[in-house]
Amino acid sequence: MKRSYLVAALFAAFTLNSSLQAELITFGSGANTFGIDFLNIGNAGNAADTTTYGAVPYEYRMGKYEISQDAITKATASWMANVTAGAWSGSQPAANINWYEAAAFVNWLNTSTGKTAAYDLAWNGSAWSMNPWSSGQAWTAGGENLYRNKDAFYFLPSENEWYKAAYYNPAGSNYFVYPTASSSAPTAVASGTDPGSAVYQFVSFSPAVVSTAGGLSSYGTMGQGGNVWEMNETAFDGANNSPSESRALRGGSYPNDATRLASSFHGSAEPSLRALAEQERTASLDHAPPLLIRGAGILFTHN
Repeated sequence: MKRSYLVAALFAAFTLNSSLQAELITFGSGANTFGIDFLNIGNAGNAADTTTYGAVPYEYRMGKYEISQDAITKATASWMANVTAGAWSGSQPAANINWYEAAAFVNWLNTSTGKTAAYDLAWNGSAWSMNPWSSGQAWTAGGENLYRNKDAFYFLPSENEWYKAAYYNPAGSNYFVYPTASSSAPTAVASGTDPGSAVYQFVSFSPAVVSTAGGLSSYGTMGQGGNVWEMNETAFDGANNSPSESRALRGGSYPNDATRLASSFHGSAEPSLRALAEQERTASLDHAPPLLIRGAGILFTHN
């Protein structure tokens, strides 16, 4: 079965075909039910960009939108513990959350649905920590990844998975500069869904709700540029061998200028850092082929 990652929706000069339609997966129960929309990211085996990022040897699904505060609130009401956010509310993106907490949310997506946890996390009563998986437990598609358990269903997106969903142009087998299916800087907006737009340059003093965070990427994801920063699963140095090292940070935020939204910008944040850590997207993967999700610090996959 396929795994999925949470990604932002993409707009392109061409019409989205049926393979790009979102699949809604629900979590929680009763009044605490919420859904995550996943989009298929195909074109397995694509070449990397000139920046060296973006090559992914498998299919995956990404979350169409960033993860909302509402999703965190409802997961917490459904026995997810020790994850705090709350900078914004409702359908605005979850923010003021660190990498470990984002990973804990991903683990809850897995364990609350009877699946294996993606990350080997531990809570000591005041802070999170993480251990790498053994080689026998680790993800191996595209290379060994000691952060990610091979049997989980949901994950945080790797930097390559995130980058491809944001910038790759499947119609031309090339990469755009911005995650709005264009190499021209997006139109800055406070909110909306117009093609070629993004929430940045302080047009607003807060992020837009996740479903009105600008135009889409070529694959149909929304808000991979602007609105809030998105943390990746991948360590900043790409090695994924130290659980405490800084993680890659992509996409920019509503106060930033266009340089932070561009494919050339590669930032980082320590996994315990809360100030910059607006939640990232989710991803889900299958063994053949995997799928990725993006959202507020989430990735999702299954066997």
